[in-house]
Order: sequence, then structure tokens, then C-alpha cells
Amino acid sequence: MSLLSEYMQMEQQLKQLQDNMEKLQNDKRLKAELEFKEKLEALMREFDKSAADVISLLDPKSAKTAAPKAAVAGGRRKRKLKIYKNPKTGEVVETRGGNQKTLKAWKDEHGNDTVESWLVRVEE
Repeated sequence: MSLLSEYMQMEQQLKQLQDNMEKLQNDKRLKAELEFKEKLEALMREFDKSAADVISLLDPKSAKTAAPKAAVAGGRRKRKLKIYKNPKTGEVVETRGGNQKTLKAWKDEHGNDTVESWLVRVEE
């Protein structure tokens, strides 16, 4: 693409964005939302409150549920234990991930779909 055509394309995109901005600026709903936001921010400054304070005042449940999640955020959810049994050899493999040596060897030899059909059960 030439530099001139790239410039013209960007100029056209800029015009479209300006048209969209103009439409939004004339939208009554946007004006109402902006006015609400300004008044809310002024009220928060007047009472020296943060957005988190306002949320906890308006929805106490969200403040209570947010705290335990923060404590758990450092760890991952434990994966489910999958138990596979090879019908040909009777060998059983228990794994919480797909990177288990024997399971990978089975998948290489017999295919993923076949080995997944050998899934006996899944435990928490």
C-alpha cells in the first residue's frame, strides 16, 4: 500500500470517527450520563469517598464476596482427578493434568480420542 493511499484511508477513518463523535455529543442519553457522572464525582469529593466506598455502600454483598476472592487469588483451582484404564493392558493412570508420561505415550500410540474413551471416572 502506498503512503498516499494509507494517508487517504486514515483521513477517511478520521472523518468517520468525527461524525460518530458528533452524533454522540448530540445524544441526550450521553448528556444525561455525563451529567450524572459529574454530579456523582462531585458528591464523592465532597464526602471524601472512593468508588469502592460507594459500591460497598450500595451493594454490601459485593464487598463481602470480594474479600475472600482476593485471598484465594494467589492460588489456582485444583484440577479434577481423571482416571484412565487401558482396556488392552489393564493399566490404570490417575492424573490431574494432560502432561502425564504414560498418558502421553498412550495418546501418541492410540490417538487422543481413543485414550479419552478410556476415561473411567473424574473426581474432585
